[in-house]
Amino acid sequence: MALPFPVADGPDPEAGERGRMLFAGSVDFLKGVVAMDGLPPADRPEVCFAGRSNVGKSTLINVVTGRRALARASNTPGRTQEINFFTAGDSHYLVDLPGYGFANAPVAVVRQWQALLKQYLSGRATLRRAFVLVDARHGIKTVDEEIMRLLDSSAVTFQCVLTKTDKINAATRDQVLAQVRERLASHPAAFPELILTSAETGEGLSTLRAAIATLD
Repeated sequence: MALPFPVADGPDPEAGERGRMLFAGSVDFLKGVVAMDGLPPADRPEVCFAGRSNVGKSTLINVVTGRRALARASNTPGRTQEINFFTAGDSHYLVDLPGYGFANAPVAVVRQWQALLKQYLSGRATLRRAFVLVDARHGIKTVDEEIMRLLDSSAVTFQCVLTKTDKINAATRDQVLAQVRERLASHPAAFPELILTSAETGEGLSTLRAAIATLD
């Protein structure tokens, strides 16, 4: 019997080439948004990246796009409260959501960007998929479940992307995959394939690029 939430295979040649071409072109920072009226025009498909603080989100965005310092990691977890938009050519937006968990900011500020996040997720018609990043060393944590429930309630399809797979052995990988599959089973918005990635070895990067490029 097939496993629920199997690991995605590498892309077929056509999808792989679309992913390569998308990021071979220009990828640029567009703007940081702190309120809904600051969002850029909803004139193209977009994907967003969500992940708890220190999951390696900035690093993954940088290696997927092939730009060393496109997304900047804050030295203080939870410091970034903007929704950051990047353009991939003239065809896609990439959206970097604020890291969640351990937010080192005043409660009022945290509440403000959580409200913005909810408004964005529920009100952005061109948002095709959210990629929820999960540290492969730890599996899905309570704070990850919170964002997943928000995506469920916003009817935004999300795909779980495991990061830092080079940091674990095969036995640990199997244990983490079992935990992730069990947790995802209760989320109706979860896309039925996992992507395993490593910024160090390059695992899964072509799969993730192709997934983004083929969302129209």
